[in-house]
Amino acid sequence: MSIDSHIDGRSIPSSPIRLLSDRERIDWHRHVGHQLIYPRRGVLRVFTASGVWVVPSSQGVWMPAGTVHSHRACGATEMRAILFAVEGDGPFIDHPSVLAFTPLLREAVTALTDDAALEAATRGHLKQVVLDLLRGVQAPQRFLPALEDPRLREVVALLEDDPADRRTLAQLGAVVGSSERTLSRLFRDEAGMTFARWRGQFRLHHALVLLAEGHQVTRIAGACGYASPSAFIGAFRASFGLTPGEYLRRDPDLRL
Repeated sequence: MSIDSHIDGRSIPSSPIRLLSDRERIDWHRHVGHQLIYPRRGVLRVFTASGVWVVPSSQGVWMPAGTVHSHRACGATEMRAILFAVEGDGPFIDHPSVLAFTPLLREAVTALTDDAALEAATRGHLKQVVLDLLRGVQAPQRFLPALEDPRLREVVALLEDDPADRRTLAQLGAVVGSSERTLSRLFRDEAGMTFARWRGQFRLHHALVLLAEGHQVTRIAGACGYASPSAFIGAFRASFGLTPGEYLRRDPDLRL
């Protein structure tokens, strides 16, 4: 089964299974149908014009038809993708969204993408099962919205260069030539959240990437700017409901 994608006006068939090396990128493209993207192993960063998600193997991404997006692997990653027609009675969502994957949903998606010889009727029934399973699932969005103001972009660039940077917003503002008050307002206006919340999301994004690359908790805590390993574990548990170690044990495919 091939999936039609479009890059710069060209139609490009692609496989439902892509094996990506660490940091390998799939360039900007769009699909004529709705797409369900699932990293069966590893972690994907999924980019759209509105922002970026980090998606581990316990989750997938619904990408509506025509949405321009790109991917980057974090660690060796096995990406699965299913295309759905825009017509139909499925639970179509009109915006990119991260979705939780139950064990049954994982197996259904795996079966659809593994077996290219499935009869058309069987494939159609199985795709409907996937859509039915998607109706009631949702995951924390852990989404970093794209920011337009050049001062915010400078702050983001500083932190992307060094995620361990623990400077306050006032200190970062002194570097980019803006006041803490102005930057605070801009984060609320453009990101829809406070700088503290944005930074928390940013640190968790980076932590998921480092987990996928096989780093230890102590190393991740320091690299993400947490005051201590226990602070990192606490933040991770508050967001995911379990510790980093439990997270890896629950999802052994997260790390190869």
